[in-house]
Amino acid sequence: MKVFEDEIIAEVRAIREAHAAKFNYDLDAIFADIKKSQEKRIASGFVYIQPPPPAAMPNTALQRTRFARR
Repeated sequence: MKVFEDEIIAEVRAIREAHAAKFNYDLDAIFADIKKSQEKRIASGFVYIQPPPPAAMPNTALQRTRFARR
């Protein structure tokens, strides 16, 4: 069965691969480059929006003990 190959996804993966190869697949160097690029964009006037905090997990302590054997 042939898997559908999306050309946009293939292009993004090729760019990501080339970027990683540029830094010899060193994650620290890749991260530093991304942060540097982000700082340059912010300095040039782009607005950076922080992602929202993760949703709080409900406290299910009572739900877990509700059917516990006593």
